[in-house]
Amino acid sequence: MTESTSRGPFRLVTVNTAPERAKILIGRMIEGLSDRYDIIHLDNCTTIEGVAATVRQHQPDILFSASMWTSEQAQKIRMIAERERPGIKMHAIPQGLQVERGPDAIVEYLLENVPHLLEAVAS
Repeated sequence: MTESTSRGPFRLVTVNTAPERAKILIGRMIEGLSDRYDIIHLDNCTTIEGVAATVRQHQPDILFSASMWTSEQAQKIRMIAERERPGIKMHAIPQGLQVERGPDAIVEYLLENVPHLLEAVAS
């Protein structure tokens, strides 16, 4: 792939109770992947209850649930998002990662794992 061929745009929604932190960390991830992918962070839901309306409104390609959600909550978020947009790609950041290792660990984790997810969306 040449430098001029970034893939996308990929439309992203996050589910995070700390929207400012989500915006900053996702911004760092977008910057880190900008040479390969065009990612647009459309919105953040601060509650599980807000997922359906937000997905319905924006019709994102991908949705990330943050590390504050339990695996059961992340599964509920996935089910809601898939109901509103069949085929949406989901990624749950491992529970506790932010608390245990801090924001840099989140960005590092995303930079390592998101390309695989985007390639799945693109194919």
